[in-house]
Amino acid sequence: MELPQYQPDKADYLPLTDDELQDLDDWLSELPTDAAMNIEAIDGYLSALLLSPVSLSDKAGADWMAPVWGGGDPFSSGKQRKRIALLLLRHVHSLSVQWTSKQDEWEPIFSVAEDGEQQLVDAEDWCTGFMIGVDQDSEAWGPLFDHTKTAAALAPIALLGGDEEQLSPEDAEKLTDLHWRDALSREVPEGVLTMWTLRQAAD
Repeated sequence: MELPQYQPDKADYLPLTDDELQDLDDWLSELPTDAAMNIEAIDGYLSALLLSPVSLSDKAGADWMAPVWGGGDPFSSGKQRKRIALLLLRHVHSLSVQWTSKQDEWEPIFSVAEDGEQQLVDAEDWCTGFMIGVDQDSEAWGPLFDHTKTAAALAPIALLGGDEEQLSPEDAEKLTDLHWRDALSREVPEGVLTMWTLRQAAD
């Protein structure tokens, strides 16, 4: 299945509209597989691909796009395949531009629940998607989880989106507290921007 590569030098800055994000989420939710991501997981997944030590522009489109819909060829037509691919390319490029020069326009896609008058943020799906992206290049990511600065930035993401079986009993207990999850989720954006600054400096 032929899918386009990410070519940032040739891409225009066209952030997805709310309707386009909803259309993408709706299409994925209707697929007959539990492996398809939702829009929050996609946002985290694409973020990890951009932050990876392995350049996204060096990867074949099919290699990194297919996990979004759970693999296979779920498209009803070549036109639909092209549209979905272009939505993913536009979104990943928008993240890159926003992190670099438009940080006030960037807002990660997290779940938000109401608790009385308070809004509680939950980034679990986003972080789960991020960790799927990490797993694609796990060997390259390994040193980033060991280095002091990057490990601190990645810690909230790994707690919320990592393998539950690897959590300590203490952390597993904390994650049942929605307010603790909210506090942890709110640390994620700063960690992402820290990672991006370090990633850019390494190029």
